[in-house]
Amino acid sequence: MSTASPPNPTLDGNKVIAIYKDLQAECTSIMNKISELEVERNEHILVEKTLTPLEESRRAFRLVGDILVERTVGEVLPSVESNRKNIDEVLGSLTVRLQEKQKETLEWKNKYNIRTQEEVQASNGSVTGNK
Repeated sequence: MSTASPPNPTLDGNKVIAIYKDLQAECTSIMNKISELEVERNEHILVEKTLTPLEESRRAFRLVGDILVERTVGEVLPSVESNRKNIDEVLGSLTVRLQEKQKETLEWKNKYNIRTQEEVQASNGSVTGNK
């Protein structure tokens, strides 16, 4: 995964750009998954806060797949807490993976001197703005 080696002479410009776009797409995909999981984690936290002060014998309903199941607060709360902890772990690993992928993307960009259209316009604007 390291990109510290010298540029590969067999890669043409289009291939380099395609790989860069793929890396960016992977970063975007990971960010979207992180966002989804953060929403789900927040929902679990809300349910935990709602159920915690209630008696353990009180009826509670839980959606399992597409089926609404009747349980007690004492049965539902531990599983909600466990699910939230699992979501937290997955979020942590996805965050690390995102940081690694962003670093790899930046290294690829610097290695092949890739500049986005915004960067080109900004550098052209600063050059023409100084004249």
